[in-house]
Amino acid sequence: MGRCCFYVVGTLSLLLLVTSVTLLVARVFQKAVDQTIEKNIVLRNGSETFDSWKQPPLPVYIQFYFFNVTNPEEILRGEIPRLQEVGPYTYREIRNKGDIQFGDNGTTISAVSNKAYVFVRDQSVGDPKIDLIRTLNIPAVTAMEWAQQHILQEIIEAMLKAYQQKFFVTHTVDSLLWGYKDELLSLIHPFRPDISPYFGFYYGKNGTNDGDYVFLTGEDNYLNFSKIVEWNGKTSLDWWTTDRCNMINGTDGDTFHPLINKDEVLYVFPSDFCRSLYIAFSDFESVEGLPAYRYTVPEEILANTSDNAGFCIPTGNCLGSGVLNVSICKNGAPIILSFPHFYQADEKFVSAIEGMHPNKEYHEIFVDINPLTGVILRAAKRFQINVYVKKLDAFIETGNIRTMVFPVMHVNESVLIDKATASRLKSVVNTTIIVTNIPYIAMALGVFLGLVFTWLACRGQRSVDEGTADERAPLIRT
Repeated sequence: MGRCCFYVVGTLSLLLLVTSVTLLVARVFQKAVDQTIEKNIVLRNGSETFDSWKQPPLPVYIQFYFFNVTNPEEILRGEIPRLQEVGPYTYREIRNKGDIQFGDNGTTISAVSNKAYVFVRDQSVGDPKIDLIRTLNIPAVTAMEWAQQHILQEIIEAMLKAYQQKFFVTHTVDSLLWGYKDELLSLIHPFRPDISPYFGFYYGKNGTNDGDYVFLTGEDNYLNFSKIVEWNGKTSLDWWTTDRCNMINGTDGDTFHPLINKDEVLYVFPSDFCRSLYIAFSDFESVEGLPAYRYTVPEEILANTSDNAGFCIPTGNCLGSGVLNVSICKNGAPIILSFPHFYQADEKFVSAIEGMHPNKEYHEIFVDINPLTGVILRAAKRFQINVYVKKLDAFIETGNIRTMVFPVMHVNESVLIDKATASRLKSVVNTTIIVTNIPYIAMALGVFLGLVFTWLACRGQRSVDEGTADERAPLIRT
């Protein structure tokens, strides 16, 4: 019986070790898990993935920070602007996909991304309907820019003379965000019906969408999950001067494909940036007990390099690193985008304004993604809206103002997975960890049985060496 047990333990140990090594080398369980995930993470009507994509469960908040101008008269005399940051004014962002239609073969799906905003008083510094902000008169600055480009030049010059416009104006936060009827734009509107008489940074964006999208469902390849193939009927943009810069790459930033490798680069197309961006792995994170890869926007994205030359409008007119001139997609308004407080921008932009304090922790764009499922666990999309200003001899309103990129406001759009969703996701992650670790469990059991086998072998050998008392007695007794 003992000898039988001895051989059984040895055989089992050997089988478990050989099997576990074979399973590890062949990645049997890992492949099974990957194939299951690839099959389930698809935009298929009625699936949990589709429902989450259609109605994102995670709470999204958007915070607005304004730069209040404290020395308007001195600025017009050529002094450095002194700006005071006021904020946040926080809104809950309610998202959902609408007008959904599946393609004939199930590999594409068309939809619009609806967004609505609800003010959150207890996360804000004040009441947007009461709080006043002194800032640039952007409609007037834009009209002056149009005149410089010979767009309604004579009409605009006459209007600016007849209706004396101040270079700096004061409005409520609510008006600056959601719109007010501007006197100058109202006069221009009859001549240019495409120009709205209303101005607001988010005018027309509450309860609306940013256009029609066509996405890939991931049915043909999991790497294509939720990738954009068309926006507003176009497969590429037409604002920039090179094909590469005009490419529409990646997802809309709400979702990413599963089974992410930290060595890969992820692309996103935020329409408010008027271009595609890419994000790269920067660190390992843990969010609500879930493993995550942190992806950030590299400094090269807005660097003044040959790769970005196509974004310089007109050709060769590059303002410097850290800023993006988007006037071409903003109706000619001299809008310049950057990261908040000119984070990662040239020092000349920071030093030109008193009140800029760039900080990685508060001003960097990042996304924390669970690599197994591609689910966003935590993210912050941060950008700053600036206006390019300069002295124009034809317009006395500009005074002796310096040529500069003038900050107006910055935005922090953030999301953090809630505990209930994290708990559900954690059960999925833990299950896959157990399944993929089965070969290691088998190996550990094989090693344990191997140790038992060794112990039994040593014990048996000792018994043979020692023998019984009669066996040890001499053959011839005297």
